[in-house]
Amino acid sequence: MLLIHCPYCEDTLPELEFTYAGEAHIARPADPSALSDEEWRDYLFIRTNARGPHYERWRHVGCGRFFNALRDTVSDRFLMTYKAGLPRPPLPQETVE
Repeated sequence: MLLIHCPYCEDTLPELEFTYAGEAHIARPADPSALSDEEWRDYLFIRTNARGPHYERWRHVGCGRFFNALRDTVSDRFLMTYKAGLPRPPLPQETVE
């Protein structure tokens, strides 16, 4: 079972208390109506699906707030969590290959 830290509540709880919400730091297009069908498809569905450290968005069901996390997709280990709206932090040294 994964344990996830909520940066708002400061609780570390089982993954059942959280919902995955996709890749983090995806900017919504300023004018979606100006996009072609292919560009809109890419915005909605195409993600990096990185092997290794990956920035993700999560929601804590308990407090109802969204936050971001850096999770290693190989080991399934959470490397850090941080509040939504903050800039993407650099990768910790031990995760850089």
